[in-house]
Amino acid sequence: MSNTQQKIAKTNSYSVKELTDMESVKKKFDDVLGKRAPQFITSLINIVNSDRNLQKATSSSVVASALVAASLNLPINPSLGYMYIIPYGHTATPQIGYKGYIQLAQRSGQYEQLNAIPVYGDEFKAWNPLTEEIDYEPKFKDREDNEKPVGYLAFFKLINGFKKTVFWTYKQVDDHRKKFSQGNKGDNPTGVWKDNFNAMALKTVLRNLLTKWGPMTVDMQAADLADNGEYDHLDSERKDVTPDDNSVTQSILDSYEKEQAKDEPKEVEEVSDNGSSNKEKATDEANQ
Repeated sequence: MSNTQQKIAKTNSYSVKELTDMESVKKKFDDVLGKRAPQFITSLINIVNSDRNLQKATSSSVVASALVAASLNLPINPSLGYMYIIPYGHTATPQIGYKGYIQLAQRSGQYEQLNAIPVYGDEFKAWNPLTEEIDYEPKFKDREDNEKPVGYLAFFKLINGFKKTVFWTYKQVDDHRKKFSQGNKGDNPTGVWKDNFNAMALKTVLRNLLTKWGPMTVDMQAADLADNGEYDHLDSERKDVTPDDNSVTQSILDSYEKEQAKDEPKEVEEVSDNGSSNKEKATDEANQ
């Protein structure tokens, strides 16, 4: 086992709470969130404590995922739907929800209208992808849990007048899940796709709409790359949250080493009656 692997194993023996109690790790959250950092860290610990699957993931990957969310200034409480920390085996990864994309779009100040909805069979008549015209008559009623939408519709209008509409069928969304979702490539959805299929479907359609046709602000670019599993760009965008060696895990390791150095006992030099230390005496004897 290499020295780095030994450090990673040692770091992952710490709980998320122990890692976030380290001053060097706290500073990373402080640099991004300021006064809101303690509340964010408390939320992270509560989420881990309430999720057995997340507890199986390495602490460093959980903290690294939280740093990505902090860099985008999105809350990680899963009930809010802005950002999720999803465990895949022993590795946690950050995943942006559809509300997270809406939040980032709103920050740009360029959207006059923005929405995404599921469309059911008794509402949908036809869709023309060329003219983006949809024959759709909404029916406002409660839906059964087992009633699947026939598709998902997303629309925006910019303040400059530009408009765009996209429509994905249920099958298109599910095919996308099977092809691109990490750990979710089977016929039966698992994890967040199983628990919140509609929310993840809306996120997929919204992301396609915003990143393909909307203004690509710095935050939107960062979110799109992070959703693809690319986090290193957040270093230059968000106050050095990640280190220059392109490894968030290495950042956690560095923090661990700094904390370990604080606890190491320092060598104490004994001073003799003539004022010389043991170290000086040993040097003199070696030179004789």
